[in-house]
Amino acid sequence: MTAIAPGRTRRTAGVAVLCASLAVVGLAGCSDGEEDPDAGTNGVGKLSAARIQSKSRKAATAADSVRLSGSVVSKGATYKLDMQLTGDGGSGEVRSASRTFQLLRVGEQLYLKADADFWTSGKESGGKSDDAAAGKLDGKFVKVPKGDQSYRQLSGFTDKKLLLDGLLTLHGKLDKGERGKTAGRRTIELTGDKGAGGTLDVSLDGPPYPVMLERAGGAGVLKLADWGKEFKVEPPSKGETVDYGQQLPSS
Repeated sequence: MTAIAPGRTRRTAGVAVLCASLAVVGLAGCSDGEEDPDAGTNGVGKLSAARIQSKSRKAATAADSVRLSGSVVSKGATYKLDMQLTGDGGSGEVRSASRTFQLLRVGEQLYLKADADFWTSGKESGGKSDDAAAGKLDGKFVKVPKGDQSYRQLSGFTDKKLLLDGLLTLHGKLDKGERGKTAGRRTIELTGDKGAGGTLDVSLDGPPYPVMLERAGGAGVLKLADWGKEFKVEPPSKGETVDYGQQLPSS
């Protein structure tokens, strides 16, 4: 048995009493000099990268809504998105190099709104009649037929599950990265293939929502916010809609 000097015992006891007294009066407590990085967080920072990813996906799936903004590169084309999404639809703006348009989906009903230039883009000039037709579509919601070749691509921008399943995927070996702050939230970074396969910042405050994604191969950066914020999608009024009557221009 190791003997402990009486003086050391008294000093240790004195420190313990002092710490307890400070805590009672609400002053800063005593510590061993090391702060717990998980204090006050949701605790996912302690988990393995795979479990953090799993919990983040579950939180995202369970949320009724999300706002997704940023850039996505797909098939060589860059799209700028600012979409609000729910389980039953979504709305927002999509911009490509040559076109800007708004999308609104309520259930399976998809609407597109754009200016007159959108409706004549890529078409040979048809004279005043085409310009007049495009003018009638300017700023109006046009219902996209389910049979139109654009329907699947365009509706994908409004599909919360489809977008998140496709975007929140990191490639290669999954690891935990640095802790930091993203959009005012404390976060833990997940990396795929040391970042080459993408990075994902997961919130340490509240539910472990994904809050920032850098896609692999420079395929875009996306911010995810307003998780669970109430948002309803409603069809446009009859006065706001018009029938295009033919195949929509490709985006």
